[in-house]
Amino acid sequence: MIYIWESGNCFIKDIVAKYPVPAPPYTTVASIVKNLERKRYVTARRVGNTYQYAPAIAESEYKRTFMSGFVRNYFENSYKEMVSFFAREQKISADDLQDIIAMIEESRT
Repeated sequence: MIYIWESGNCFIKDIVAKYPVPAPPYTTVASIVKNLERKRYVTARRVGNTYQYAPAIAESEYKRTFMSGFVRNYFENSYKEMVSFFAREQKISADDLQDIIAMIEESRT
């Protein structure tokens, strides 16, 4: 999705070109984009004998949807459980946690 948001309207070959070497096969990228289209995250418009794709959802909305599903499926629908997992795995520092708390408190005012 990042490459599609960056490009706006694009073809599969444009997306493949954005990958670092070695890029995934064209057919792999085409399958991923087809799944994104099926989920209504991108739209497709026929251009000649190929399709041009465009984002159908804003990046912020996609993140919200993705994270909601991620937390629901892997952390028993608990953001607290997710944060504590990252703290236990030492993927988030005490300073980061303090920053998060400050952001939460700031958004409440």
